[in-house]
This record gives sequence, structure tokens and C-alpha cells, in this order.
Amino acid sequence: MENINGKNFQEELDKARSELEMLYDIGNAMRTTLNLEEILYIILTAATSHTGLSFNRAMLFLVHKKENRLEGKMGIGPDSAEDASKIWTHIEKNKIGLEELIGIETQFDNLKKSRLNQTIKSMKIPIREDSGVIAMTALEGMPFIINSLEAKKKVNNEYSSLLDLDEFVTVPLKAKDKVIGVLLADNRFNQKPITTDAVRILTMFANQAGLAIENSRLYEQTVVLSNSDSLTGLWNHGYFQYLLGEEIRRSSLVKSYFTLLMIDIDDFKNFNDSYGHQAGDSILKDISRIFKDASRKIDIVARYGGEEFGVILPITKKEEALILAERIRKAVETNQDMKNITVSIGLASFPEDGPKKEDLISKADKALYEAKKLGKNRICS
Repeated sequence: MENINGKNFQEELDKARSELEMLYDIGNAMRTTLNLEEILYIILTAATSHTGLSFNRAMLFLVHKKENRLEGKMGIGPDSAEDASKIWTHIEKNKIGLEELIGIETQFDNLKKSRLNQTIKSMKIPIREDSGVIAMTALEGMPFIINSLEAKKKVNNEYSSLLDLDEFVTVPLKAKDKVIGVLLADNRFNQKPITTDAVRILTMFANQAGLAIENSRLYEQTVVLSNSDSLTGLWNHGYFQYLLGEEIRRSSLVKSYFTLLMIDIDDFKNFNDSYGHQAGDSILKDISRIFKDASRKIDIVARYGGEEFGVILPITKKEEALILAERIRKAVETNQDMKNITVSIGLASFPEDGPKKEDLISKADKALYEAKKLGKNRICS
């Protein structure tokens, strides 16, 4: 009897040690970055990795306090049983661990193609009792395990149908006792039962994940405040230079392209001389808002200096950039509150106009000068 008890105790001890080592490794992985998108990727990869928590799929929703809803941010997992078999065979055959998985450079490109990820990103769930188990997890701040026929009937709503859910578990993501999101995991393809042990470990993991997300958000808020232009709220010159360098690095890596716009307010000195600097500041604020409204969500708008602005248009060739630039130019020209203000715009594209920041800024500036020379309120490339 003593031997049996001793053996059971040793097994439990080994299991606890293994769990702690795994959580320690995952914690270390989450500390490698403060970028929110990368943090979410690490969390979901850890939840689905065979060296992590080994769920088939994992999905993450974050609380939008102002709208009182959960917004789908990312989902990782195969789109079909066939995909699942290929992926897991490849990982097993090549002995790919968590560190290698999160270090794969094409990770976000693969995510863009994922049907699961696209579905998750389209989801907005009101945080109400009648919105289903995902919302209830945020409301109650406690995990739910759906693994019985009775439980499945209760949660059979549009969200479970959309995600093709059968047996699954949801756990709250917490930071400082505040629910900031929900993590959902299942074993859709191998049908492995979700045990109370698995829920316990997932809950411990979710506590780590919640803190990592909150730290990332605080960091990103600090980045925004320290790199914003105080008058317009746009990115400032220094951060624009950094972001332009990053866009060159990313585009070089994935063999992509982008276009840079340099924009200058026409005759702004004359306007300041006529109406005063306060009126000039008001114009700079208004025009910054117009630039943001006329740009796409993926575009980066910055105040380059004085009355000059820079706009980075990712994954945009020159032909398409000319259309977007015209939209910006026309939005300024037709604005009733702008006192006949117009802008001139110069374009340069990567990589055709040069591989370096200096090349692109110089070419875009020359094109801008040409637009001024030809009569202003126009676009040149």
C-alpha cells in the first residue's frame, strides 16, 4: 500500500513539475515582446502547441469597455481535419517546439489566410446574459466547460454555429482582478475530451496571458503618447522615421511594396501672416483630421514638420496610391471650413524608387516640389 501511495505521489509530483516548467517556458516566451499582436500570437500558439497546452484550436476576444462588448482579435487552429493532420505530422516529424513556432517569420501572413482567424476578427459579442457562454465568461469572470449534451443545447447559438463548436472551454483573461478578455479552446479535430485538469491549467495560463496583454496595452499607450505630435495628435517626425524604416524592413522580408506620400499645405506662410498663428494651428488640426478620415485604417499618417505631412501606404503600388492621394487632395479642397486651403502631394514607391528611407523621402520631396512648381493643389510622382 505504501509503495502504491508513494508511486502515486511521485507521479503527481512529476506532473506538477512538468506543468510548472511548461508555464515557465510560456511565460518566458510572452516576455520576449511588448507588441500586442505578437503577444496574442504567442498566447494562442502556446494554447495549441504540442509542447504547450495541446488544444486543437484557440480563440481570443478582448473587452471593448466603451462599447461594452467582446471583440474577436485572433484565432489559431487548422481549418479542416485534413489541414490538422498535415500540420501536426509536419510539427511532429520536424520536432518543432514552442520557441520555433513563435519565431516563424511568415506567421502573420499565414494568419491572414486562416478562415478561423478571419471569422474571429469579424465577431463582436455584446456583454449580456443573452449573448451566450463567451459573454457569460466575461460577465461572471469564471471558466465554463461545455462537455455534456445538456450544456451543448444551452449554448447552441449563432456564435457556436459560426465557430463550429462542440465540446469547448472558455476562461476569462484577467489583469488586476479585472476581466479584460476571454480565451476559448477546443479539440474540434481529435475529439480529445476536455478534462478538469486541462481547464485548471488553462485557467492558470490565462492569468499569465491577461497580465501580458495588459502590460502590452500600457506599453502601447506610452508609445502613442511619447511619439505623438502634441498639436495634431498624429505621429511625430521621429516616430515617422522609425515606422518608415520598419515598413521597409517588413516589405523587404516578404517581398512586398508600399508608397510614401509627402504632403504640403499650399501658401501656409501667407495664411499665417494674414490670419495669425492661432488660426494656423486650427488649420493644422483640421487638416490632420481630414488626412486621417480620408486614409485607410492600415495607413500611417504623421506630421513631418511645420505644414508638411507624411503618409505611408502599406501594400500599395503607385497606381493605387495616386487614387488615394487624389482622395486626400480633394477632401481638403472641397472642405467648406478650410478657407480655400489646398495641398500639394509628392509620391515615391518602394522598391522601385529606392531601397532606403533617404531615397524614398528625397524622391517624394522632389515630386512634391514639382507639384508646387506646376501650380500647386496637385499630385506628382
